[in-house]
Amino acid sequence: MSVPVPRQRPVPAVESGQAQAAPLGGGPSVEQAPPRKDSDRVAGDDTGKDTATAAAPGPAENAAHTPLTLLLIEDDPAGSPLVPDLFDRSGRPIRVRTARNLTEAERLLTDDVHCILLDLALSAPGRAGEPDDDELAVLRHVLELAPRHAVLALTASTDAERGAEAVAVGAQDYLSREELDSRLLSRAIRYAVERKRSDSAERRLAEGRLRAQENARLERGLLPTPLLEGSSLRFAARYRPGRSRALLGGDFYDVVRTPDGTVHAMIGDVCGHGPDEAALGVELRIAWRALTLAGLCGDQLLGTLQEVLEHERADDEIFATLCTVDITPDGRRAGLCLAGHPAPLVAVPGLPARLLPYDNNGPALGMLRGARWPRTQVELGPAWSLMLYTDGLIEGHIGQGRERLGQEGMVELVRRQLSEGLRGECLLRATVNEVRALNGGELADDVAVVLLDRTP
Repeated sequence: MSVPVPRQRPVPAVESGQAQAAPLGGGPSVEQAPPRKDSDRVAGDDTGKDTATAAAPGPAENAAHTPLTLLLIEDDPAGSPLVPDLFDRSGRPIRVRTARNLTEAERLLTDDVHCILLDLALSAPGRAGEPDDDELAVLRHVLELAPRHAVLALTASTDAERGAEAVAVGAQDYLSREELDSRLLSRAIRYAVERKRSDSAERRLAEGRLRAQENARLERGLLPTPLLEGSSLRFAARYRPGRSRALLGGDFYDVVRTPDGTVHAMIGDVCGHGPDEAALGVELRIAWRALTLAGLCGDQLLGTLQEVLEHERADDEIFATLCTVDITPDGRRAGLCLAGHPAPLVAVPGLPARLLPYDNNGPALGMLRGARWPRTQVELGPAWSLMLYTDGLIEGHIGQGRERLGQEGMVELVRRQLSEGLRGECLLRATVNEVRALNGGELADDVAVVLLDRTP
């Protein structure tokens, strides 16, 4: 934690770091910050780092590249030969800064301090709600004051149990005052700084994993749950976002059954495949479901969706393609509306798979004010499979050239998969995998595929 440093009483030169103190039992010189304005640099800090830059990585993270600085918090550091000569791993002297109490420690705890050596015998300032018999109150106070610094607890040789409790509370290690020597203390400081850096990295990694898991749960929750209760149709879907490590892209789909027995299916694609497009796709899907359950369909529904898109999009150039199908309660006929979207594929037993008519394909949503989207009636028959898909499935390349799979290539591919007896989820999985293989790797665009099957 970086704290402002107020003006204060004059400090003797030996304390301020402007002159060396006489070694105490062979001990090193000590530093203490002189009176300065808030804009001044930390006394003795050869990194040139301003105290106002404490927001970046913590002191432990910076320790590998800068001279180590120790803050000793002890009630009478000048009265006992406590700290011997200290050196870091490369042989550079470890600088020592001293504080007689927590008030001085807070003033001296700038971002160039890497480790704190705390005497547990120091008295802590009284705080409301804290028990008087808390022997580690001073340590708890320092840990709150310096959450990013390594902390070593200093105990008496007969108080190992208290030292172990200090480590359990949050200190990196504990040392006995009577057993201190240069080699032991230098190594303990280095280990404490490295351990704090490792703990901080592990915590950031865990936080990153938690955020990723939360984002994944959120994105999975935004994918639809089909409402087909009471329908004899079978449903399957595959979804692969084009964004690396994403679960949701600009493609969207949904299937619902209204109280009159009609099954409504939809698939759409917002131009682009980033997080903004994914969010807009979710908004359009939810709006479509609400409007469909309210009884809208065809041109009226698509016109209302276009209004939603125009209000929610971040840029006037953003548009969305859409395909909607409403299947009659007996399952033999369907109404088809296309808004700049590829026509669905239908497969009927005994006949080759084919595309539904796309002559009445209207403009994509958001492209033309006052647009109309004609509804085409199609005959399905007693048994069929209907596949709705986004253009990510047909725009993949074939081999190393520039040729794309296209709708005709997709139809031939699906025909072959059907002839091999593949149905439902297996059909979709095999189709998407083969398209990826033909592309020579992952597809660049989002891919969504929905399959509805009717078997008498």
